[in-house]
Amino acid sequence: MERIGTGTPFEAQIGYARAVVCDGWVFVSGTTGYDYATMRMPPGIEDQCRNALATIEGALARVGAGLHDVVRVRYILPDPADWPACWPLTRAAFGDAPPAATMISAGLQAPEMRIEIEVTARLPTGRP
Repeated sequence: MERIGTGTPFEAQIGYARAVVCDGWVFVSGTTGYDYATMRMPPGIEDQCRNALATIEGALARVGAGLHDVVRVRYILPDPADWPACWPLTRAAFGDAPPAATMISAGLQAPEMRIEIEVTARLPTGRP
């Protein structure tokens, strides 16, 4: 088993890995829309969605995978009315390899958080 950290302060404070690789699978923790360069949460749902997808993509890249290897995604939003604004971003991110997906409406850890995304990916064959 391999645990992947991305160096965010939340991983250490809360006690989780951004991703865990086990038996050819990559489990990426729920990821919110922080801009880790500024440590700020942008107010807009589109920016938060874009940031979350970029953080997930970076974690996958660290283990030799990409968004095209994602087989399952869960989107969690406090306000389901925000969800349609994310569709163009999620469609572009997953392109011709759309994963199985679920959107759940639930409260998130902080009021400024408008989306959290969690994915499961399968490592490409031939990865060491």
